[in-house]
Parts: sequence; structure tokens; C-alpha cells
Amino acid sequence: MSEEIAGERNHLANVLRRHLKAIRSRWRILPSGKIAAFVLAPLRHDQRLADMADGNNVSESTVRRWRDELIGLLAAQAPRMDRALKKIADQGGEVVLIDGTLIPTQRRTGKADRRNLSGKHRRHGLHFLALTDERGRLIWISAARPGRTHDNTSARHDHILAHLRAAGLGALADLGLRGLDNDILDP
Repeated sequence: MSEEIAGERNHLANVLRRHLKAIRSRWRILPSGKIAAFVLAPLRHDQRLADMADGNNVSESTVRRWRDELIGLLAAQAPRMDRALKKIADQGGEVVLIDGTLIPTQRRTGKADRRNLSGKHRRHGLHFLALTDERGRLIWISAARPGRTHDNTSARHDHILAHLRAAGLGALADLGLRGLDNDILDP
């Protein structure tokens, strides 16, 4: 196991241990380190939940519940956009960089997966919108959206312009966000 993956597994296991202690849960069918490994396999390698469950005497719904629980715990640790932008402004920053990206995923069968098809990239995936500081360090990332989502749609959904104006920051973006700000008086 690579050092990076071991570090991720240990971090997830520690997050889960703290959560179990906070909710006073006495036990789980597997130790926290194994549960973390179960969660990393679908997230990093697109391993099917049913395959993970079958070989380990755990039901698929249990693996899904563990995955969703840990994703929720990690999401709770993420900084809110308004706080991240305020921190940049307080440190003397003037602009942030905005860009959308498609994270490729494997195509699943059925019509429900068609919304994850990006026509621009001609592949399936999930769309994320990221904000970075002037040096390119990630300060905030949006929730996953279907791959067909446009950058403008994602930015409008997250009210990026309102948060930028509230923090007094400007933004640099690629042409994918052209037309987002049509306010002539306050560009």
C-alpha cells in the first residue's frame, strides 16, 4: 500500500473514531481502519459496493451506509465559501481564480447515468467548480454535480458572485464563465 493511501486511510479512520466516540457508539462490525479501506476503494478506484461487500461478509447496504457516513463527516470539515473568501480578503488578497472541471467516472448502465455525460468532453463524469487563491492553492470546491452541468450553472447555483462581492474580492476565470456577470454598474 502506498504511503499516500495509508495516510488517507488513517485520516478517515481517525475521523470515524472521533465520530463514534462523540455519538457514543459502542461498536461496528469491523474496526475503523477496515471501514476506511472499504470507503476508499469505491472513492479512489470506482470499486463496486457489491464486490466490496461480497468478499467480506458485509451487506452492500452496510458498505453504502459507511461510505455516505464518511463522506458526510468529511464534508462537515470543509470550509464554507464565505469564510474562505473572508480569510483571503483579510490576508490582503484581491482576486480568486475560478474554474470548473470534470472528474471522469466509469459509465454505469441505464438512462439515469446520461446526466453524467459531458458533451464537451464526450465522457461520463462529475462536475466540480473550484476556487483557488492567487497562487493556485485550493480554498473551496463545490459539491459534485452531473457531468453535463455548465460552469455558469454551477456558479449561479452556489451564488459565487454574491459571496465574492460580500468579501470585496474580484475573480479571474476562463471563457466557461463568460456571461455570468452581466451587471454593468458593478462588474
